[in-house]
Amino acid sequence: MKLFEQDVLPSGLASPALPQDTVFTTVSDFVRTTLIIAELEIRKLSHDATDLLIRAVQPTLWLLIFGQVFSQIRAIPTGNLSYQSFLAPGILAQSVMFISIFYGLTVIWERDLGILQKFLVSPSPRAALVSGKALSAGVRALSQAVLIYLLSFLLGVQIDWNPLALLGVLFTVFLGAGIFATFSMIVACIVKTRERFMGIGQVLTMPLFFASNAIYPISLMPPWLQGIALVNPLTYLVDALRSLMLVGVVNVQQVLIDLLVLVLVLLVMVTIAARKYPQVVV
Repeated sequence: MKLFEQDVLPSGLASPALPQDTVFTTVSDFVRTTLIIAELEIRKLSHDATDLLIRAVQPTLWLLIFGQVFSQIRAIPTGNLSYQSFLAPGILAQSVMFISIFYGLTVIWERDLGILQKFLVSPSPRAALVSGKALSAGVRALSQAVLIYLLSFLLGVQIDWNPLALLGVLFTVFLGAGIFATFSMIVACIVKTRERFMGIGQVLTMPLFFASNAIYPISLMPPWLQGIALVNPLTYLVDALRSLMLVGVVNVQQVLIDLLVLVLVLLVMVTIAARKYPQVVV
């Protein structure tokens, strides 16, 4: 049992909190705890990477089949972009959402195993526990980004290989994964059972996807759906990725707006998830 507790709670979580007499100490404690939680989650991935391989199937099918077919029939107007180029960032955003939206299941699983209770009795800030899981979701989503870039290159999509653009995509992927992972944790803390969570997760994913600009422009939507798309964080994730990924599409002002919206949404989600986090064990 002692060994199990050491594996679950590294020394960084088990040790007493450092005196928080300065802003620097508080921030350093928060960052350290966040990285510890993220490292724990990533370690799980190193033991079983098959989940990433399975999740690679869906975006591959979207790009190779859906993208190729609609490129041929030219049913969706995408301006100066080929439909394949228009679709690739949307599928990356979809993959980020799908790999993160069921992340709350780990919260329920950890509660059932008694791991979550050990986290909650530690002196670590709840927001740091949530942020660590959000960060690890971003690491998982990176595999999807690599896959989409590889497929896009093979399909002739004009990728912007500028290092700043690549860093922007990396940052955006982490933001998107963090948003949907924390949203997933909020849902898990409310429903508290795996069966209910899986049902709600499956209900939410497709409406979020189709009520965004991932596979067609917002201008093609009916007015009521356009209103939903404008409050859908996936829309801003797709928009930022499309501007950063593709050659000749970047709009610096629009990208900054998209990233600002994503950052604000993430902060709200982390705040709510941190407050809800202890309730999952009640």
